[in-house]
Amino acid sequence: MISFKPLEHTLIDRDMTKAELGRACNLSPTTLARMSKGESVTLAMVERICLYLKCPVEKVVEILPDQD
Repeated sequence: MISFKPLEHTLIDRDMTKAELGRACNLSPTTLARMSKGESVTLAMVERICLYLKCPVEKVVEILPDQD
């Protein structure tokens, strides 16, 4: 299972909203919605976020075991 919870914490630490991140990284509303739902997005989007925030991928996304 994919979780973007680390991104939420990173944005809070930087006093930034998802909408601001979306505008800065040119992310579509669909991509932001998918991330909010814990759905997959392309690695290119994750890379774009990491480069903009100047942070490692672990500060953006984590992979959790599926809950059975």
